[in-house]
Amino acid sequence: MQKVIIQLGTLTCPSCMQKIEHAVSQQPGVEQVKVLFNASKVKVNVQSGTDSATLKQAIEHLGYEVEAIKVKELV
Repeated sequence: MQKVIIQLGTLTCPSCMQKIEHAVSQQPGVEQVKVLFNASKVKVNVQSGTDSATLKQAIEHLGYEVEAIKVKELV
């Protein structure tokens, strides 16, 4: 299991959170998604080996900017 933390550009409305959570949750290997509105971050628990680039593409496809991605192994 891995935790992927995605730093976004500024989120402007709460409906942005729902759109992002839905789009990311539909990606292969995703177990859990949480958008932190005030921090403009997305925390995603994924199966090991899941390509974080697909998560980035799903968010960018909605028109949101991805500034950074950090991946950590969960023990």
